[in-house]
Amino acid sequence: MDTSAEGLAGVPGDGGSPARAAEPPASLSPSRASDFMQCPLLYRFRVIDRLPEKPSEAATRGTLVHAVLERLFDAPAVERTAPRAKSLIPAQWDRLRESRPEVAELFADDPDGERLARWLSEAEGLVERWFALEDPTRLEPAERELFVEAELESGLRLRGIIDRVDVAPTGEVRIVDYKTGKAPRPEYAEGALFQMTFYALVVWRLKGVVPRRLQLVYLGSGDVLTYDPVLADLRRVERKLLALWDAIRLATETGDWRPRPTKLCGWCDHQAVCPEFGGTPPPYPLPVIPAGSGGTEQGRMGRD
Repeated sequence: MDTSAEGLAGVPGDGGSPARAAEPPASLSPSRASDFMQCPLLYRFRVIDRLPEKPSEAATRGTLVHAVLERLFDAPAVERTAPRAKSLIPAQWDRLRESRPEVAELFADDPDGERLARWLSEAEGLVERWFALEDPTRLEPAERELFVEAELESGLRLRGIIDRVDVAPTGEVRIVDYKTGKAPRPEYAEGALFQMTFYALVVWRLKGVVPRRLQLVYLGSGDVLTYDPVLADLRRVERKLLALWDAIRLATETGDWRPRPTKLCGWCDHQAVCPEFGGTPPPYPLPVIPAGSGGTEQGRMGRD
């Protein structure tokens, strides 16, 4: 679960504030890297313009389930049962509403509480399914909801939050991420593993250790995907991120953020200001260096 976005306003977990002055991007997380690859204009709206987004039931349910699975490990191993985990849901939901009042909007038109009850029941089902995939009585995570940040030799800062880190007695590291959706089809598996190899790269740069295993636990479909990375994988993703960062820097300096229409556009909150839907983006809040002025190339050299 990547909630370390470079300021995603109005989205649960990112702590963004639309009132904060616009700043050039200073770091990269898995979610924001994926945003840019999906649609550069979406990246601009989220990171630079910091446009608010409405909370969604699916994303908020994911946040709730993650909180429950994290808190369950506070209990002794013998008490980590499915009934115990499900009993944590009401209190964690209360905490979520207190810390992020915007999520209350999700059920503002549900006076009888029927939709909320169904939504909470779905969260219970996801939590219960986890027990068929992993046995928490046999796990003692070294870290939970671990914030990680590393600066590459180029100056690029990578950051994110890892759901769980397991360390074997032999020192081998396993990175685990919970997904409340369904496992992707094989042809889309590479995209799903991008976040995990991103984290593996950060751990390697911080600790000098290549994680032994990357594990994605899909609670929506009951699948567990694993991948054992090697150093060449991490170097490859590092090169990819450096190239991506160069593209982000160029777009930041020139103000040229192109929309990239896909099927995912139907889920976007920013259609009203997207040229693909007849909208006009807000005025660009950062200084623009005209293309061909030489400033962009100097900026790249200064970074290195």
